[in-house]
Amino acid sequence: MSAADREATITPYPDGPLLVRGAVELRTADGEPIEPRRRTVALCRCGLSTIKPFCDGTHKAAGFRTDV
Repeated sequence: MSAADREATITPYPDGPLLVRGAVELRTADGEPIEPRRRTVALCRCGLSTIKPFCDGTHKAAGFRTDV
């Protein structure tokens, strides 16, 4: 089974991003498609990334914490 055929999964990384794997379609708030460029993408949860919706690691310096 290819990556494009796999069911999508979203895994919250402790104190970090959401890891998205599988066949997903990402869109901007305006509905424009976003090309994922990788099989696994990390989506920002802290709101501080400079490359939103993707994670740039800013959560570490900001001390972002989650319960999950």
